[in-house]
Amino acid sequence: MNQSRHLEKLEHFKAYNPTAAELRRASAREVEEAETLTRRQRVVCLVCCLIAAAIMIETLFFKFTGAAESKYIFQKMGTEPWMRWVQGLWELTASIGLLLPRLRWAGGILTTGAMTAAILSHMTWLGYSIQGDHGLLFGMALVTFTCGFTVMWTYRHHIPGYVPATMY
Repeated sequence: MNQSRHLEKLEHFKAYNPTAAELRRASAREVEEAETLTRRQRVVCLVCCLIAAAIMIETLFFKFTGAAESKYIFQKMGTEPWMRWVQGLWELTASIGLLLPRLRWAGGILTTGAMTAAILSHMTWLGYSIQGDHGLLFGMALVTFTCGFTVMWTYRHHIPGYVPATMY
């Protein structure tokens, strides 16, 4: 026989209202996150972070100095010079996120988003080969996207507000 326990009526429900002192004590507490990644996952993610950050940092020079190829790309899309600067700042922020262990989840998201935009622009406006590079920029975007997605997926549980789907 299954005995159910007595539950209070909804009218008697009281919300928990902590005092200011309790809130201060709770915020001062340091909570160490349990390491959930295996050694192999950490190594793969570190390699992916380094590859993606290196590629994005390497291309920043061309975006910020207004190199001819970079200007050509953004002029062809009709967004020169403002989008060149926005994309450069976006990739710089993503690179910093990938290189800082606490922000790898954010770096993965930003990298995936930036490279999705780059891949789509290659597939729509630019084409796969730009000024005779035989698809080098497109290939670099694919590699960077793959690395960024790997990091994002591996660190998805670190994303604030992430709720994993449950299997029923």
